[in-house]
Amino acid sequence: MKKQLYFLAPMLLIFASHYSNSADDTRQWVKLPEKMQHHMLSNMRDHLVTINQILIYMSNDQLDKAADLAEDRLGMTSLESHGASHMAGFMPEGMKKAGSRMHHAASQFALKVEEGELIPAYKALTKVTTACISCHSAYRIH
Repeated sequence: MKKQLYFLAPMLLIFASHYSNSADDTRQWVKLPEKMQHHMLSNMRDHLVTINQILIYMSNDQLDKAADLAEDRLGMTSLESHGASHMAGFMPEGMKKAGSRMHHAASQFALKVEEGELIPAYKALTKVTTACISCHSAYRIH
């Protein structure tokens, strides 16, 4: 359990630190219709839950489960199940690129974790979270 918290707590702090409504928040506003806002936020919450579950699987040496989950819920094959293609037209180019980087990185992570070496797998997973951080640092939706 402690292993999970060592990985999850810093990640959550990083995400939370970027959710400020103060005047110094310089992130670009991205206007979405209300239903799309809810859909996008739901998808992003699912991404966090998925990353947490991946870390749990990795800490329990269930690497095949981590790989399958990463590909199914974050990787390139997840795009259809998330039904997010209709949102692309509302996103700035940088936001689309960050999303693509995240999905590609998740697919690469899935391949890397299947190899069974934890350190390279964790390094690959940081590319997923780095893409998330770059987007959340630059954009906010309303």
